[in-house]
Amino acid sequence: MGANRKWILHQRARALFNWVAGTQQFQEAAQPTNLQRNLRVLRYALPYWPILALILFLNLLMAVTVALQPWPLKILIDNALGDAQIPTALESVLARLSIESSPGVLIVTAALASVVIFGFNALLNTGTTWAAASAGPRMAYDLSADLFHHLQRLSLRFHGTRKVGDLLSRLVRDAWCVDGMVRALLISPWSWMLTLGSVSVLAWQLDPGLTLLTLVAAPAVTINVLFFGPRIKRRQTIDREAHARLTSFVHQSLRAVPLVQSFGTESRTTEQYRRLGKDVVVQALRNVKTRESYRFLNGFAMSAGAAVVIGAGGFRVLGGALTIGSLLVFVAYFRSIESAFRGLLGTYATVKSLEANSDRVMEVLEVQNEVREVRNPIRLRNRVKGRIEFDSVDFGYYKGQPVLRELNLEIQPGETVALVGESGAGKSTLACLVPRLFDPWQGAVRIDGHDLRQLHLADLRAQISIALQEPFLIPLSVAENIAYGKPGASLDEIENAAKASGAHEFIQHMKHGYDTVVGQRGSDLSGGERQRLTTARALLQDAPILILDEPTSELDANSENLFVEALNKLTRNRTTLIIAHRLSTIRDVDRIVVLEAGRVVETGSHDELVAAGGHYYQLYTSQRRSLTAGVA
Repeated sequence: MGANRKWILHQRARALFNWVAGTQQFQEAAQPTNLQRNLRVLRYALPYWPILALILFLNLLMAVTVALQPWPLKILIDNALGDAQIPTALESVLARLSIESSPGVLIVTAALASVVIFGFNALLNTGTTWAAASAGPRMAYDLSADLFHHLQRLSLRFHGTRKVGDLLSRLVRDAWCVDGMVRALLISPWSWMLTLGSVSVLAWQLDPGLTLLTLVAAPAVTINVLFFGPRIKRRQTIDREAHARLTSFVHQSLRAVPLVQSFGTESRTTEQYRRLGKDVVVQALRNVKTRESYRFLNGFAMSAGAAVVIGAGGFRVLGGALTIGSLLVFVAYFRSIESAFRGLLGTYATVKSLEANSDRVMEVLEVQNEVREVRNPIRLRNRVKGRIEFDSVDFGYYKGQPVLRELNLEIQPGETVALVGESGAGKSTLACLVPRLFDPWQGAVRIDGHDLRQLHLADLRAQISIALQEPFLIPLSVAENIAYGKPGASLDEIENAAKASGAHEFIQHMKHGYDTVVGQRGSDLSGGERQRLTTARALLQDAPILILDEPTSELDANSENLFVEALNKLTRNRTTLIIAHRLSTIRDVDRIVVLEAGRVVETGSHDELVAAGGHYYQLYTSQRRSLTAGVA
């Protein structure tokens, strides 16, 4: 029930802030303003409004304690050590307690009051810190989770143009901007204004003239904030980009350690790391220089104002218009007013700095996914028959550079079709259109007569099992990797899939069998073993459509023979697309489709295509000559 209530709060928060920002879906906003982006970040705070309300209430109490903190000192100097009249409120309290207001009693009272006020303020500060620490990480990880979810749904084209390290930096570091934004725009201004209000009221009662003098530094501080705000944001953006470049380089280099060691380029790679690290240091120093210049000028303006106030107050004490205790209280109040005023104006600079981080997060969240569902998609409740049709399909990864051209192809339910052709002919691209990883520029791809763009995306992909050319594994157990597409599969189902893919034998020889945890990206397995595991994963899903991308590229001759023998079992009752480079593995498929320059140029069985003496025949004979030369 609690989770459902939280979800409803999230939805209401998003609807409210999207309406205020003037857009219905934040991903589709065109060049949003800073205000719109700030509102979209702050919406992540609304589900935690009870904690924020508690923080604001505690800040109200803290403002009162700040106003009371100097008064024990005034009582000590003016009343206990001097001859000023005791405040009526204090005298009334002592009378009710039947305590005589002697100098000694006033000294003890001042000391005890100082301890009590300090303790109460410390307790309030602890409560505020705990509440902020409770809400801040949750808001940050809510934003980070939305960013992560959005990243997973963005097209492969987007991920192909972005560095993983940069995206990781946005997820792990920049998403925390929401915590800073909430503090800078909601909590801190409220706290500063409460402090400014409570202290100013009491300061005005002490001496209106001195209170007005505290504002002499306001114009200088305001100009300083407006001047440095945009510069702080720009320096923060450059600093974050330098960090992202370093993170991306480290991520890519650690993935390519075998390549680095093979070519002996450790020193060169380290030198490049040093150059990027030096740039990070340079940008960080420039960032610090800008910030410290801002703080210095702010501090100078405030110090000048303090000097004026202290000088004027001293002369008023000499003239008898103000007591020494009141002057000390007023000096303390001035420091409080100074801090509150500086914090309030400093909000602008803080927000500008945080906007550099929020811009990096929102820049990704605002990217429109190329593959999007229609408003009311067709649901696939039952298992599809598996009829696939490519109708005059044009598609490419870059504008003006088509990979598939007016491609027409029809695959019948249960048919096993092999796609062959030279590298770049469009085999993998054609296969990627089936699970709708991309949408064609022109034409349509259909399953059982349904245009894929009209289908519910999750339903469509649930009907398709894929074994990619690059065998992706995650650092979980062997069994969990195989069952990745079918959570909750029994061990018998997992073992049957492993046997069908030829993986069962080597799994049994692993230290913990199916419970053995796979290393990062399967680094502790051979290429053939990784490929057999990913094939087992595709088989276990038991989808009506199966796509095998170069299933034997990492297999030795013996394993390849075992795979060919098992192919009939793998493709039974499934429509199967096999992208093949080794033509020996596809001799017995139902049909072979030959692609060249993104078009179907031949189709037929192995024997038919060899007899025709066309493109397939040339590929086949060329491959046979290569194998014969290798054996010789």
